[in-house]
Amino acid sequence: MRLGEMVIDVTPLRSASAYRLVFAAQTLTVLTTALTNVAINLHVYQVTGSSVQVGLVSLVFGIALLGGLLAGGVMADRVDRRRLILTTRAVVAVVLGGLAVNAAIPHPMLWFVYVAAILAGAINGLGGSALMAAIPSLVKPEHLTAAGALITVTSQFGAMVGPTVAGVIAAGPGVAACFAIDALGYVAAVLLMWRLPELRAGKPDEDHQHPFHAIAEGFRFLRHNAVVRGLLVIDLWAMLFAMPYALFPQMGTEVFGGGPSAVGLLYTAPAVGAFVGALVSGWTGRIRHSGRALIGSVLLWGLGVTAFGLSGELWLGLLFLAIAGVGDTTSEILRRALLQHHTPDHLQGRVSSLWLAQATTGPAVGNAEAGLAARLLGPAGGIVAGGIVCVLGVCLVAVTMPGLRRASLQGEPCHSPTSTA
Repeated sequence: MRLGEMVIDVTPLRSASAYRLVFAAQTLTVLTTALTNVAINLHVYQVTGSSVQVGLVSLVFGIALLGGLLAGGVMADRVDRRRLILTTRAVVAVVLGGLAVNAAIPHPMLWFVYVAAILAGAINGLGGSALMAAIPSLVKPEHLTAAGALITVTSQFGAMVGPTVAGVIAAGPGVAACFAIDALGYVAAVLLMWRLPELRAGKPDEDHQHPFHAIAEGFRFLRHNAVVRGLLVIDLWAMLFAMPYALFPQMGTEVFGGGPSAVGLLYTAPAVGAFVGALVSGWTGRIRHSGRALIGSVLLWGLGVTAFGLSGELWLGLLFLAIAGVGDTTSEILRRALLQHHTPDHLQGRVSSLWLAQATTGPAVGNAEAGLAARLLGPAGGIVAGGIVCVLGVCLVAVTMPGLRRASLQGEPCHSPTSTA
């Protein structure tokens, strides 16, 4: 493979005008949302002085997001996805504007922050499912991997740059400015995506199907489709057993002896690796054996996390976390593309919502599991044990799920809900 083929493929930006609009909107909102992710925690702590309240607001947002994703998956398969995306983003802009006003008044109201977290979580969930389900309609099937990689690279860039910018703004103009900038970002995204074509999905005879029956149909599809089922299962091993982020504060202070600066580097290293991995992801759309590449990338994540727990030195630990980040972003790109390739259009919303729901709740459960493991084995021991379990689990999936192992992005995309690859 030539060096030029390793660089991220920008063909979707050149060939699909509708995708360019989505990419521009996503790039903008990823950066501005990073401001709110930091500002909301700072704001709640400033108002209450309690880390418990900070955690509760995050929990409330997560629960609302999960509910929104499940409901949004059904809606995205019944209504015009364009209208759903635009409406939800406009409403979120209003909610963010309310947070900005609340933060700017002399005595901010904590109850309003909780209400805003519920609204923002639920509405973002509704729109998130529709946006992911719309991507296969905007690009050619052979460009799905490249389209996902471009979205991923913007997400990782936001993860690297956003928190630092948020800290500077919060220390200067204040957290209200962070919320206001994010609101403007959502308004700009609505204006950008206003020119999208109608993105109607679903089958006419499904419009009156009971929502619970519609969700159940999504689960039935997962049960019968070997590729999509394997995508979710293999990701569970990584998220539940090799999620070390909750232990970074303890690792940075107790194991590496570096204090807050070392902790910050630990959180940054996987994002840097992921960003680099996305930049050199051009090969992911050209490789024939996509399923095997996916299995290898999840193995790289598990091995990187294991090596991080064994490193003992900060610089070496950062290197292994960056390597793990490369595996993580490669896995995300391939999983997203394979899921969209092997899911029929009338189920894209529901299947996307289940994938996003797992991606939302899985890391939270994994971090809780890591905390319990650290109490029994110590922080480094807990990370090593989790990494080993992840590697063994991925090997088990590779052996027992031949459909995933044989999965490919070559050929025509799925058109049947019972296709099993």
